[in-house]
Amino acid sequence: MQLVENIYVAAYIMHMDIQEIGQKLREARKSLGRTQAEIAAPLGMSRATVSAIENGTVSEIGVRKLMALCASLGLALSVAPRGQRPTFIELREEQRAALKSRA
Repeated sequence: MQLVENIYVAAYIMHMDIQEIGQKLREARKSLGRTQAEIAAPLGMSRATVSAIENGTVSEIGVRKLMALCASLGLALSVAPRGQRPTFIELREEQRAALKSRA
């Protein structure tokens, strides 16, 4: 993952869906103080398309458009090999450790 202004963005198959990606894009855009229209125009997109991407309601988006949108916000879209899913025991231990660290 790449750190850009304290925002981690990575698209892991089965781990991050379009709504989560859209949320990260919105956070990055707002942190830059830019409007959807300001982001959309140079990319040849409509403001409505950027809105749909940010809301996770876009029906289809090409990977090149998504990469361009990320780049315009100083983010990187990356794909990584899918790792093994954690076991129930690993998840339980992780949860216990998190609870202990809060106490």
